[in-house]
Amino acid sequence: MEFENPRYHKQIVDDLMTGKFILAKERHFEDLKENASYYDNFFKNSFGYEFILTPNYAYLISTETNENLSRDICIFLAILCYELDKNGINFLDKMEYGDFSVDEIEELFEHTAFEDLVKSNNQLKDTDSRRKLLRAINNKNITVKHSEDRFSFTPAYNVFIDFAKDLANKSQIVL
Repeated sequence: MEFENPRYHKQIVDDLMTGKFILAKERHFEDLKENASYYDNFFKNSFGYEFILTPNYAYLISTETNENLSRDICIFLAILCYELDKNGINFLDKMEYGDFSVDEIEELFEHTAFEDLVKSNNQLKDTDSRRKLLRAINNKNITVKHSEDRFSFTPAYNVFIDFAKDLANKSQIVL
């Protein structure tokens, strides 16, 4: 019996298994979308992962993980949103339609009200650590670089914002 995988199967599996979001603008997203039920079954049966497909991106969820990157991204975004809001900037508009400079991020994190949290987090504690985190976020397709110093968020940031909203709702905190 011969089995034929979807066209971009290897790239899709490699991207998703390394924690990368596959964005709608990527060439293999359409193939992924056309074979959504196949990938839902494939990841569930092969790895026990939940396959999530939205109109803008796809990703995997695993309840059995010990990675801390997702947690650190959530903390990074929470502090970023708080500091933008504190400075009178609508953080959702800025993340959806604006772009950021690395220097702007540095300025916000150097003067944050959450200094203790930043200093205690290995991914956020200093300039070099934050730059590494920004590279990791970019490698996961959560941001896109426009130059060495400028980037913007892709729709994938919504996964982390939705998580924060769910957490806040469970905690009776209103965002």
